[in-house]
Order: sequence, then structure tokens, then C-alpha cells
Amino acid sequence: MSAKILEKILFVDDDVNLLQAVKRRYRKKFNIVTASSAKEGLEMLASNQFAVVVSDLQMPEMNGIEFLAKVREEYPDVTRVMLTGNADLKAAIDAVNNGHIFRFCTKPCPVDVMINTLWSAIEQYRLVNAERELLEKTLLGSVKVLTDILALVNPIAFGRASRVTNYVKKITRKLALKDVWKFEIAAMLSQIGCVTLPGEALEKVYRNQELGEEEKKMYESHPVVGQDLISKIPRLDEVGQIIAYQEKLFNGAGKPENGVKGKEIPLGARILKIALDFDILVHNGMRPSLAFEEMKKREEWYDPDILSVLPSVISEEEAVRIKEVDIEELNTSMVLAEDVKTTKGVLLISQGQEVTLSLIRRLKNFAQTVGVKEPIKVILREENDLA
Repeated sequence: MSAKILEKILFVDDDVNLLQAVKRRYRKKFNIVTASSAKEGLEMLASNQFAVVVSDLQMPEMNGIEFLAKVREEYPDVTRVMLTGNADLKAAIDAVNNGHIFRFCTKPCPVDVMINTLWSAIEQYRLVNAERELLEKTLLGSVKVLTDILALVNPIAFGRASRVTNYVKKITRKLALKDVWKFEIAAMLSQIGCVTLPGEALEKVYRNQELGEEEKKMYESHPVVGQDLISKIPRLDEVGQIIAYQEKLFNGAGKPENGVKGKEIPLGARILKIALDFDILVHNGMRPSLAFEEMKKREEWYDPDILSVLPSVISEEEAVRIKEVDIEELNTSMVLAEDVKTTKGVLLISQGQEVTLSLIRRLKNFAQTVGVKEPIKVILREENDLA
């Protein structure tokens, strides 16, 4: 290949002269960026997207093995290459084991060897990203099918899942978590097990009313049912665990009944539990700030680190504006502030759902066939709430 590749390659070495030589030697074929320390390398990684990182082994403050291990932790898709003047077997083993190095090259590295190594590293990066993109599309497609089914079969459960997903997104953003997709998918699918429950039982749950013995058993089984339903989808094992533990209390009480408690409970489940309980209280008319105070009274139920960010989520919740609109005025920046019903009072779509193009189409179809009660109350969120 003669064209210069677009993906960036970061060389990290405390030898400035070597870095200058690397730029001169490879700049016509590769998009080379350099850093003279591990610290500077991490700063560049935080503000740029790199396909490959090539690091020297012997560097002050943080050596190459420590640096590449950090890169692997923070940026797992980046291909990592070790470059060293020491043909040291132990160093090579440590580099591979701790930093999961793609290649290990010794100085001085012949030009043709380095070129081949960089091409191979780029191809590895492309392969990893292609697989991830395919997986994400497959997962999102499967999740959409399940949520669409839930919306049709049980709009009440779907409405709750939509509201809870919104809270989970905000909480994970406040906690600055990574790989939040699995937490969001778990929230979206958290109520999928409720497809087996009668609508009357769900109404009682969401209105915080007491359940009969049989109804209670059915509701308590929904997390396991949900986990079983998504267990057929590849790569969603962790999401399934989150769903299974969504009603587990931080002190170890609740379902499933085992010895798991505290930080042993999956992080996503701890987040989901707070979002679910907050939603129940707010959905039943309690102001968000009062709902938080109520949850603090039973704080042994929740992870204190997660509960502590809830006030900042509440400030966003209380910054919303409510407006009445007709179906023709609906757009995707809105959230339903009330249940949408037919002109005869039959529930069509539960409150809390984000307005999507498919939801607007459904409402227009309902309006033409059975009639929809208008105007509809919607939430207009602030700009930062839509980010």
C-alpha cells in the first residue's frame, strides 16, 4: 500500500532523538504522533483516538510495561507494541502478560520489520473494531426487537423501562463510568420479564400498592424470567446478571436469596436498584427531592457511592418544563409526561417514554383508527439533559 493511512500511531519514548528519527523515517507511510514520557502519552490518549501505541520499555517514572498495562485498561481496543533495547526474556514475558502486547520488538529495529509490525498492528485494530461494530449492531437489533415487543404487549412495563433507562444514563454519566452500554441495555430490558404478569398486578407494583401472595410471587420472579429471555442473545451474560440482581439490596436482602451483598452485587444492578426505587416514588407523585430523602432513610438498601450522585440527577429532573401539544407537534426532543389514552380511556402508551419517530407513527395510526385523547402533556428537557 502506498497511500498514507489515516489511523494515528503513538510512539512513546524518553529518547527525543529517537522520536525525531521515527517521524522522519515513517511519516510518509504512517500518521505518527510522539510523546517523550508515559504521562504525556496518557494525556495524548485522553484527547486523541489512536489505533496503535508503540512504547519503549525503559522509561523514568512509569516504565513501558506499566504504561501499556494502563493503556490496555483505559483503551482496550488500541493495539499495543513494545520496543526495547533489552532482548530480555523476562521483560518480554511481563510485557505480554501485563500489557497484553501485540508485538515485542528489539532496538535497533530494522525498518522493514517495523513497517510490517505497524501494518499488522493497524490491521489488528481494524479487525477488533469491525467485530465490535458488528456485535453492537447485532445486539442493538436484538434489544430493539425485545423492547418493541414489550411496548406492544405491556405498555405499562415499557413506560417504566424507558423512565428507568433515562435515570440510569444520568447516573452513569455523573459517575463517569465506562462501557455504559451494558448498564443502559440492562435498564431497557429490566422489565422484559414482566410480559408474563397480568396488567393489574403491574399497576399495583408501579402504584406502590400491596400485592396478593400469588401476585407477589409472580412479580418477584420477573428478574429471573428476564435473565432467561436474554440468555439466548450472545455477549449479554453480564446484562443478564444485572437484570437478575435488580431487586437485590445492598445489605444482602432481597432476590436472589444468596450470600451476595455490598460491592459483590454487580455494579449495574446497584445502579438499577436505585433508579427503579426512585422511579416508583416519583411516578406516584412524590417530588424528586423528597423521593431522595425517603431513600436516604433506607440507605442500607443502596450503594452509598451511587446514592450520593442522585441529588445532581434530581436537579436535572426538576429543571424540566411541561407543555401540552397535539400529535402533529410531537418531536424526538420530548418525553411523555402523562399516559396517552384513546378517546374512550384505553391506555396506549405509558408516561415516561421518550418520543421517537416510531412512537409518533404509532400515535398517528391510533388517531386515525381508534382516536387519541389530545392534547398530550410532554416534558421539554434542557439542552444539557439531551446530551
